[in-house]
Amino acid sequence: MQLPPIIPTTDRATGYATIAAQWKALLQDETDAIAAMANFSALLKHTFNWHWVGFYRVLGEELVLGPFQGPVACVRIGKGKGVCGTAWAEDRTVVVPDVDLFPGHIACSPHSRSEIVVPCCGRSGVVVAVLDVDSSELDDFTSLDARMLETLCEALIPLFA
Repeated sequence: MQLPPIIPTTDRATGYATIAAQWKALLQDETDAIAAMANFSALLKHTFNWHWVGFYRVLGEELVLGPFQGPVACVRIGKGKGVCGTAWAEDRTVVVPDVDLFPGHIACSPHSRSEIVVPCCGRSGVVVAVLDVDSSELDDFTSLDARMLETLCEALIPLFA
């Protein structure tokens, strides 16, 4: 399958419009959640040039590092701990304009300044993973990012048990 090239952009609306078609094409015949999460991480990282983009999977009572793009990351996060654990525990997207002001923030990288975490549900409606995006810029995520990332993550539902 030939996909159009990924062109980095700072215009979020244009970036999301561009990757929506690519994401749909990538998922067209995909049946493996890990492969899809890996490609989605790469697509987001290379489109928006964010510091870190990846997934944590729910395994038992903790989040375990899944496919990602960026520097080395924390491997395990407890439920309700940090931004990722909070998004999982509360089953809601969490946008953090300044990670230094988030109580209990888990600092995996000193270069992360703002963060957005989107819970991903399986077919049962239960959270099975979270999409974690870190930016090296303060206050980098808006309601547009939350809405678009939630919508794009919904495409993963059929791949999750």
